[in-house]
Amino acid sequence: MKINFLKYQGAGNDFILIDHTTSPLENIDNELIERLCDRRFGVGADGLMFVTKHEDYDFEMHYFNADGNLGSMCGNGGRCIAAFAKHLGIVDKETNFLAVDGPHYARISESGDWVDLQMIDVEIITNDGDAFVLNTGSPHYVSLQNDLSNFDVFSNGKSIRYNATYSEKGINVNFAEDKGDHLFVRTYERGVEDETYACGTGVTAVAMAMAKHKNQSGHIKTDIKVLGGDIKIEFNYDGHKFTNVFLCGPAKLVFEGEIDTLQ
Repeated sequence: MKINFLKYQGAGNDFILIDHTTSPLENIDNELIERLCDRRFGVGADGLMFVTKHEDYDFEMHYFNADGNLGSMCGNGGRCIAAFAKHLGIVDKETNFLAVDGPHYARISESGDWVDLQMIDVEIITNDGDAFVLNTGSPHYVSLQNDLSNFDVFSNGKSIRYNATYSEKGINVNFAEDKGDHLFVRTYERGVEDETYACGTGVTAVAMAMAKHKNQSGHIKTDIKVLGGDIKIEFNYDGHKFTNVFLCGPAKLVFEGEIDTLQ
């Protein structure tokens, strides 16, 4: 069976997107998804997403990690799927869609290559030593580092993700460096099991952790640089709860293709 797909990237976080609204797809299993995401033997991506119909929302987002397993919320994926829905003509400049962590609202630029995605409210942040632990739709560990450009993200991230505390369910591990006018962030993602060029829920978690670390409050805007480009986070923070949270950044079409699921 052959199916059409588009590939999008959001600050280097790349995804295979498939329209599941017009006809059901058969023979799509975890093994096939893992193969399609493989960077040598498949299309190559950090994850794969389906757009499906939903009676109460513009569409529903189904996200799978590169290992083929159903994933938790993916922020950059959410921005890319909103741009994809605009490309399909399902939505225009705004959308309300359903993801695994609940409803999301997004604003999409006229060109379709920039999306502001509203994330869930967050109230609980705990500590693991000097690090912060919170859930922004996916679980995240945030650690402050110096000289992050030369830091071994893969080895250190993997050791935390698979330690006795987090190994059973896994956690995404973010390392952040405060550069003054922006934060530099690098992330080891569970499900990909490697460092990715960006992580939307991760940079959201970092911005929140830094606001708490600095005892900030009010309407906060944070510029973040990742390996794949620039992302902006903004939210309201009253010292206890983060609300009106937006993850803002590029969501760009890379190419379109056809997959033969039998190969």
